[in-house]
This record gives sequence, structure tokens and C-alpha cells, in this order.
Amino acid sequence: MWMIRDRSFYKRLFWLAAPLALQNVITFSVNLADNMMVGSLGELPLSAVFITNQIQALLHMLVMGLSTALIVLASQYWGSRNQQKVQLIVGITMRFGMSAAFLFLLATLFLPQQILRLFTDDAAVIETALPYLSLLRWTYLFFCLTQILLAAMRCVETVKIALYLSIITFIVNVSLNWILIFGNLGFPAMGLRGAAIATLTARVMETVVIVIYVAVIDKKLHLKVSSLFKRDKELARRFFRYGLPVILGDITWGINIAVQGAIIGRLGATALASVSIANVIFHMVGVAAFGTAGASAIIIGQAVGSGDIAKVKQYARTLQGVFLMVGVVSGLTLFLVKDPVLTLYQLEPDTLVMTRQLLIVLSVTIVGTSYQMAALTGIVRAGGATHFVLVHDLFWIWGFVMPSALVAAFVFQASPVVVFALLKSDQILKCFVAVFKVNRFR
Repeated sequence: MWMIRDRSFYKRLFWLAAPLALQNVITFSVNLADNMMVGSLGELPLSAVFITNQIQALLHMLVMGLSTALIVLASQYWGSRNQQKVQLIVGITMRFGMSAAFLFLLATLFLPQQILRLFTDDAAVIETALPYLSLLRWTYLFFCLTQILLAAMRCVETVKIALYLSIITFIVNVSLNWILIFGNLGFPAMGLRGAAIATLTARVMETVVIVIYVAVIDKKLHLKVSSLFKRDKELARRFFRYGLPVILGDITWGINIAVQGAIIGRLGATALASVSIANVIFHMVGVAAFGTAGASAIIIGQAVGSGDIAKVKQYARTLQGVFLMVGVVSGLTLFLVKDPVLTLYQLEPDTLVMTRQLLIVLSVTIVGTSYQMAALTGIVRAGGATHFVLVHDLFWIWGFVMPSALVAAFVFQASPVVVFALLKSDQILKCFVAVFKVNRFR
């Protein structure tokens, strides 16, 4: 039987995926609101935010790699209800995550202009971005702490706290944006600096809330400060044996995003603004795919931990069908909403046309994203084949995507839309390998 007919499986998948998806909806709604409010200031501030966020994106992927490694290994221990091991894994993850955040903070403190120049050679964009970065870099520490604690809660199937936290963050961030960017309620109009203050305030607030929740309210993991500093050499070796390919894979993906940003950044302010808007709308529509992938990782990880391999195979077959359905629905949705959403922006005609074209590209590639991302991160990684996902990503990113996009952009002077399509082409190409790998059940 290809698809499971037991409704309880789908109910469990939904109740794990829905909070993750809703959390992403709210998170990306903040990004959409930021995008629209900053966009009303002009294409230059919007471009400045885009290149500054490339630094955040690299850190984000590093932390997501650590968090995924945490979920892959800790979910297996939680499947056998080994609370102490889960606590120790959270501690290992936290130490490395906070170290990375501190390094990013130091780099942007002492080399801000040099780092921004990696993403664009437009002096006006860099000059506009520097004041924004001067505040945004302080969010790195709070972001890492929050994300790792949320991942720890996800391991023990406490997923609703992330949703509630996202709602609070949305309200605080958007409200402060409205007040500080435009100068409402008697405050001075701070423009881009106001957006940075709003983001920093929201990050501090969400960290305070999750720390209080984990320390006082959580009744499953019972994580203590002392747990974060305990050491277990054997567990650390196991964490890096299974986790290092995951971490390196997400770091590689973060570098990929950064290099993509650098390529787009050299195609002009119009391309920068268009890609910034298209990516935000894409992520809003793609929340179902991200939520399903996250839920699948938990389900497969716990099934592996229980030792029931027949159940793992059955789950894997069914989940692939779910991934494809989610992808097709997401693609159609993105294609249909692109024009209504773009009416919310105040864009120059060239930017509007280019953004619409980019969204058409994404409405096709999102089908591949929904299948291959969820299959590889939700089934293959959680099933233990973490090295395969790393090699697979490295092959497509550096063997095809980057070379083809660079040649198209700087040798053939292709349009930004063609370059963008090549940068996203791996989302379709990876599907052919993913379907083969998953269904070998190794």
C-alpha cells in the first residue's frame, strides 16, 4: 500500500505541521510588512535591507543547521524517552550556536563596509545599509538563543510555543515599524533606522519570552542552565558524526544564498529590489512546504528511534505523496496571488514587471522545493543519511547552479530573470535524485 489510510497519521502530521506553518506565516508576515514599509521609502533603502539581510541569512542557515542536527539526534533519544541525553544535545548545540553569533557580531563590528561590499559594489546602497547594520548586528545573539531553544521544544513535540511567540513578535515588530519608520504617535520619523530598532526590540522580547517558558513553564524537557554546560564526549562525537553533514549542508546553503545575493547585487538596484520582494512573497506562500518538512523530520526521527523500520518505510512512501500535493497547491497559489499582492507595493514600472516575472519562475520551482526539500530534510536526514544530503547539495550548487548563473550574468549579460531562474533551477533538478534516494530505503 503506497498511502497510509489511517486518519490518525494525517492528524498527527497536521498537528505537527500546522503550528510550524502558522509560525512561518507570521514570521514571513513580519518580513512582508518590513518589505512594504521600507519599500515605501524607495528602492535604495529596500536594496540596503536586502544586502544587510544576506549576513543574517548566512547566520540563519548556520543556526538552522545546528537546530536540524539537534532535532535529528534529539528526536531519536526522545523517541526512547531519554530526557538526559536530549538535555546534553541541547547544551552542545547552544554552545556552538552562541559562539557563531558572537563571531558574526565581531565581524560586523570591525569590518562592516568590507562585508557589505561582498554583496554589492553600489556605494549608495552600502552607505544606506551601514546605519541599518549598526543596529541589526546586535540581534544575532538573541536570534541564535531563541532559535535553538525553539528547536529543543520541537524535539519534545512542543510546537505551539513557537507559534505564540511568532504572534507576539509580529505585533511588536509591525507596530514599532509603523511608529518609528513613519513617525507616528508623536515619535520622530526615523526611516530605515526605525526599522532596525523595531527588529532589535522584537528579537530581545522573543528571547525573554522563550527563556521564561523553557525555565518555568515547560514540563517535558526540564532544561536547566547547568544542563547547557555539561559535557559528554561520546555524545558530542555522535552529534558531530550525524550532525556535521547537516550543519555543513546548511552552511553551504547559506553561502549559496549569500553568493546568489552577491550576483543579484551586481545586476542593479532594480534587480535587488525585485528579488527582495519576490523572495518574501515566495516564503509566505511556501509555509505549508516548510511546515510539512519540519513535521516529517520529527515523525521519521521518532520512528527511527523506536526501531520500527517497516513503519519508517510506510511513512516515507505516504509523505512523498503529501509533499507533491503541497507543492502543486503552493505553485498554483503563488501564481494566482502574485498580481493582487504586488498592488500593495509602491513600485517603479520596471521593478513591478521584473518582480512579476520572478514570481512566475518561483511558482514553478516551488513544486520542486516542496518535494525535494521535504524529502531530503524530512526523510533522508532524519533517517540518518546526513552525508548524502550534504554531497547532493554541494554537487548541484557548485557543479551547476553557480557556474551557470555566473556565466549567464557576466559572460552573456543575460537578463536578471534568466539569472534568477538558473539560481533556482536546482529545486527541480534535485527532485530526480531525491525520489531515487528516498525509495531505496537506505
